[in-house]
Formats: sequence, structure tokens, C-alpha cells
Amino acid sequence: MKKLLYGFCLLVIVSCKKQLPVIQPTIITEKTPNDTDDPAIWVNPNDASKSIVFGTDKETNGGVYAFNLDGKIIKEKSITNIKRPNNVDLEYGFKLNDSTTTDIIAFTERERQQIRVFSVPDMKPLDNGGFKVFADAKDPEHNLPMGIALYKSPITKSIYAIVGRKSGPETGYLYQYKLNSDSLGVHANLVRKFGGFSGKKEIEAIAVDNENGIVYYSDEGHCIRKYYAEPSMGNEELSCFGSQYFTKDIEGIAIAKYQDKGFLIVSNQQAHTFNVFDLKTNAFIKELNLGTIETDGCDITTVALSSKFPNGLFVSMNDEKNFFFHDLELLKLN
Repeated sequence: MKKLLYGFCLLVIVSCKKQLPVIQPTIITEKTPNDTDDPAIWVNPNDASKSIVFGTDKETNGGVYAFNLDGKIIKEKSITNIKRPNNVDLEYGFKLNDSTTTDIIAFTERERQQIRVFSVPDMKPLDNGGFKVFADAKDPEHNLPMGIALYKSPITKSIYAIVGRKSGPETGYLYQYKLNSDSLGVHANLVRKFGGFSGKKEIEAIAVDNENGIVYYSDEGHCIRKYYAEPSMGNEELSCFGSQYFTKDIEGIAIAKYQDKGFLIVSNQQAHTFNVFDLKTNAFIKELNLGTIETDGCDITTVALSSKFPNGLFVSMNDEKNFFFHDLELLKLN
């Protein structure tokens, strides 16, 4: 009797999951050649309607594709012939010299064991072919970069790349590199190794709250981990939360900031949904079905971009070689 009742309860839960309403996307992008993975949104400071969504296409002949807000690929802004790009992130105002700054994107190139850095929107390489990462790794899988997030310190204005990998040790799984520029070019200097790892799956999705100096990352089969992003604040884990709300893999992370509150939106990959958490308390708020399948990466901006996205934009990877764009109002976060 107990087994029958337990089975019935499970059936009810599954049925409720299936009935979660689908929030239809505003735009579905053109398809990439191979396998979409992770997006990053660049907000054009001069004309927000000309903002660009960058998305990785993960394969040996992969690339980072640029999309306009209609979901069309911008060929001249796309970067191709990249050896298995995984995750991508973006930051504003990188100082090239005393008089010049540029916005940048950075992405991992797994098969070359490096990260790449390009200027935006002119898409010029700033890395002399790439910066090697995890150079001291002894295990072959420990030097295969996957996740990346850029952090701009509100204290020093320095920009850092925080990089995850296919596999790694239980402590010091993430490496943090400071991006510097001098007369010889741009450099990536290792400043610390930090972050716990359960050993269950891998760590790919990383996101940073610049204002509060906090980094979040998905220990995929375990929890969402939370640390200080500022190296001087130390390597103590602040929280490990959320595991009970995920079917299996905890994946892509996006951070939405408003004047009075913030939200963490995290892909519940095998459930094909997203879980929303309070950024300050880590408390679970709700689950969303945005129509995507097996979402890896996602990104968000609360800036009004165009008539299609007057409330901001949420971008999520879909397992059909494309990305879904949702006007932020559809998520009803605020």
C-alpha cells in the first residue's frame, strides 16, 4: 500500500511538472553549424537597439557567433575556426592604455587549453593567439577549460577571468587570472586558485555579481557554490545551496539586478526549466518553463534594448543549435 501511495505521489509530481506552462520566446535565433552552448549579451552604449548577443558553437570547428536582436547571425562580428569554444562572458571598459578603453569578450577554447580575449564591437584579438590556463595541471582533463566569467572589481577596477575546467581537484578547482595591458600587449596573470568541487560531475557555469563582488558557479551534480570574487577577500565558501530543486544537472547561471532586489536564474537542465533564487538570501522563488531543451548557458540584461525587448532580455541556449530570446517582462521577476 505504501509503495502504491509513493508511486502515486511521484506520478502527481511528474504530472505537475509537465503542466508547468511554457513561456514562448520572443525570438528564436538562426541555427549555428554544430552545438550551441553559452551566450553573452553586449549592450551597445550608443544605441541599445544595436546590441549584440554572442553565443558559442561547441565543436572542433566551432566559433562564437554574433546575433542581432532579431536573432540573425552577424557574420562580420562572428569568430570562427575556434577549437571547441565552451563558455563566453563579457565586460565593459577594459583599459588598454592611459587613453583607450574597450569592451571585451572572453571565451574558453578547450582543445587548445586556453582562453581567448577579443575587443567588442570591432572584434579584434587582444591575446596574441590565446592565454594558456591550468598550465600546472598533471591530469589531462584538469587542463581543459570550460566555464568562464569576467569580474570587474568595484574596488580596483581591475578585470579578472575566472575559469573552470572539465575536471579538477576538490579544492582550487577554479583559477582566477588578472587581465593587464602594457606597452607589450595584453597579459593574463594567475592570481589565485579557489573553489570546492564535489567530484560528481564537472563545473562549467560561472557568473559574477560585480557590484557585490560575488561569484556563483554550478557544481553540476551537487549545488550552486558561492564565493568572494575579490581575491583579497579570501577563499572561504560562503554557501552551497539549491540542490533539492534540480532534477539532475545544475547548469547555466544568469544574474538579474534591479535597484531594490536581485535574482539568480539557473538552468535545471534535464527538467528543461529554470529555477529562480533570491540573490541576497539564496531562497528559492519559482520555476520557469521557457520552452528550451537541455539548456547549458544563459545570460540576462535588465536594460531596455528595443521595441521587442523594452524590459530587458533573457537569452538561453536551446539544444537545437539555437538560442531563445525572451523579453524580460515575460519572466515576471520584478
